[in-house]
Amino acid sequence: MTTPKIIAYLKPTCGWSNGVRAVLTKYNLPFEDRNIMANPAARQEMLAKSGQPLSPCVEIDGRMLADVSGEEVEAFLVANHLVAANDEPAGVPINAGCPD
Repeated sequence: MTTPKIIAYLKPTCGWSNGVRAVLTKYNLPFEDRNIMANPAARQEMLAKSGQPLSPCVEIDGRMLADVSGEEVEAFLVANHLVAANDEPAGVPINAGCPD
C-alpha cells in the first residue's frame, strides 16, 4: 500500500481531534497536524477546502473529509484500501466530543 498524503485540520485538545490523531498514529500514517485554533490561515484554508466551519477535517490524497471523528477516518482508510483493518486499541476514544 502506498502512504497517503494527509493534512489534518485539528484543535489541540478536542476529543474528536484527538481521536483522529490516535487513528492516524495507530496505522503509523504520517500527517501534517494543522492547529486551526492557533493558526487563522489554517482555519481559513480548512473553510475554503471543506466548505464548512466544523472540525476536525482531514484531507487524504486531496479528498476532504469534513467534520469527522477518528472512527469515520478509520472507516474511510479501510474502505479505500489505504490501510488494512486491525483491532489494536487507539489509546483514546476515537468518537468523543470536545469538552465544554
